[in-house]
Amino acid sequence: MDLNADLGEGFGRWTLTDDEALLACVTSANVACGFHAGDPSVMRRVCDTAAARGVRIGAQVSYRDLAGFGRRSMDVPAAELTAEVAYQIGALRVFAESAGATVSYVKPHGALYNRAVRDDEQAAAVIEGVRLAGGDLAVLGLPGSRLLARATEAGLAAVEEAFADRAYTPQGTLVPRGEPGAVVHDGDEVVRRSVGFAVDRSVTGADGVRIPVVARSLCVHGDTPGAAALAHRVRAALEEAGVVVRAFA
Repeated sequence: MDLNADLGEGFGRWTLTDDEALLACVTSANVACGFHAGDPSVMRRVCDTAAARGVRIGAQVSYRDLAGFGRRSMDVPAAELTAEVAYQIGALRVFAESAGATVSYVKPHGALYNRAVRDDEQAAAVIEGVRLAGGDLAVLGLPGSRLLARATEAGLAAVEEAFADRAYTPQGTLVPRGEPGAVVHDGDEVVRRSVGFAVDRSVTGADGVRIPVVARSLCVHGDTPGAAALAHRVRAALEEAGVVVRAFA
């Protein structure tokens, strides 16, 4: 199982994610590319550390929504979104390559991630942006999403992702953040769910019913309080359960 986290979610003098501690634990780093968080200095620092530690680098692309942390719903024309996705990937690639690494995958953030689950036009625009940026980049997304379907159609590797600290609807989608219980704060429960994703390929939904979730990558949100310590607990529990923690193939 791949273990990923959102990193580089700072800006200027402000910091949000404990990048150093998380990069000592995760196998893939979703690096903010400046549209919802991150700036050139932050992006460079995270890429340098990730490369030094052998952590795979991915571009976490977003709607242009720095004030709303990329979590506000936006209606962006497809052509504009394609260009903005390519722009973000290109910006991160400069810093990854200067560190002796590369950008190897793309993961949408926040509102764009959730929109691309069901909105075929927006999903297609994201994938077109990935293709415009060039390179054989994998795409992380929710199992069954339009995003992964479009990635497969484009000949890109589609990597199914699960969320250790997010609640699921009976349909296998994420409970919207504005609803009660959308984020799982109990550390013990996050650890149990993580092992369940890897071993049982399932999770208990918000209605209490077990639902199947087949994923190759597991996300622990970097902006959750105590995220680094929790990520280390998750990794230790996975390994104790006999799960090999490594970057996705």
